[in-house]
Parts: sequence; C-alpha cells; structure tokens
Amino acid sequence: MNDLDSARQRLKSARRVAVLTGAGISKPSGIPTFRDAAGLWKDFDLEEYATPSAYAKNPQKVWEWYAWRYKNVLEARPNPAHEGLVRLEESLGEGFLLVTQNVDGLHRRAGSRRVVELHGNITQGRCERCGGRFPLPAPSDFT
Repeated sequence: MNDLDSARQRLKSARRVAVLTGAGISKPSGIPTFRDAAGLWKDFDLEEYATPSAYAKNPQKVWEWYAWRYKNVLEARPNPAHEGLVRLEESLGEGFLLVTQNVDGLHRRAGSRRVVELHGNITQGRCERCGGRFPLPAPSDFT
C-alpha cells in the first residue's frame, strides 16, 4: 500500500479530521503564493506593502496593492482541492474542521462551512479602534 492509499484508508475510518491549508491550495485557482519562486515577495517588498509602518508611510500605495489582490481573489474560482474538502466535510459533519492561513475565501465559496480563517479574509476590514468587522467596498473604490 502506498502513502496515498494509506491516507485514504485512514480518512475513511476517521471520526474526526482537522485540515490545515495554506497558499498552495489556492495557487491552481490563480492566487499567487507569497514565497515560492513566482511568489508575491519576488516582485513586492514585504516592508513596503504589508506592515503597519508601510501603511503609515503611504496608505494609498498599500490600499492599491490590496485592491489589486482583492480583485484577483474575486475573479478566482475554487478548484478541485477546495471541492474535495467540501466532500470530506459533508461525510464527517461535526467531526471536521478546516483551518486555513489563506485570506481568499475560496474554501467558503466552494461550500465549506466549518472553516477558521487564521489571517482573516481580504474581503473584510477590521476597525483598529473597536475591533468590529465589516465588508470592504469593491476593489475599484480603493483607488
């Protein structure tokens, strides 16, 4: 039995499964990763776009970059990996938990319900004063 067959057998008999996903699962949907050879940090300096000091220095530049990423996310579609996790969740019900580092929302758009988005969702903002969450305007409204 190979590793994939072994994993299938273990999933079939499992009562509880927790899955952790990161950028790689959304790459086939057209969402660039951050750190691979063609990743975002190859073309963009993290310190200029994704830090509080970058925002304080040039909020327009940061908002434009996030609007570009936000637009890409809205155009992306869930891929077979996202859909496969939906089927796994459907078979396990309450025994399933999906934890993602991604902010693209593709798991929820695929139909996943038991999702924890560790880094939030790019389509939502959070007030720095009260902590309240709210939907962001369309990416075209950022610029």
